[in-house]
Amino acid sequence: MGNASSLLTQYDIEEVQEHCNHTFSQHEILSLYQRFCQLDRNGCGFVSGEEFLSVPEFAVNPLSQRLLRMIDGLNFKEFVAFLSAFSAHASLQQKVEFIFRVYDSDGNGKVSFNDMLEVLQDLTGPFISETQREQVLTRVLEEARYSKDSSLVQSDFLKILGSSDLKMEVEIPVD
Repeated sequence: MGNASSLLTQYDIEEVQEHCNHTFSQHEILSLYQRFCQLDRNGCGFVSGEEFLSVPEFAVNPLSQRLLRMIDGLNFKEFVAFLSAFSAHASLQQKVEFIFRVYDSDGNGKVSFNDMLEVLQDLTGPFISETQREQVLTRVLEEARYSKDSSLVQSDFLKILGSSDLKMEVEIPVD
């Protein structure tokens, strides 16, 4: 499984399914493997950030630079685990963990007001001012009973997002 040019065995497929908590069917894993092999242009068994940027939908994503920090150098098993948060079968916990990792760019296990502001900046670009972003974020935090000085941990994200109908699904083309 380390070499992208090799074929997946039944054991490999089941191991990947186990690693991603069975969020993808065996058929979907085979389709993801084909896509992984297409992205892994040099056949080294890992996908670089540059190779990910060759996917147009990824390249234009306003969070692509944040996501690149999470995915640069993934092997196939890690690639599937990364994408599992977008599966229709992913749990709310898996989705919240993923979102938390996007916001926690320094990996310290906490998301500060400034971390959230940076993500909001990435998402809105020049369309709203820094002051407007701060006002929106302050209001959202206050509505969730947090303050601008709060550092949120993953359980806070689960508490805030747990009551929403969180949709993070991407269609996995199955041939």
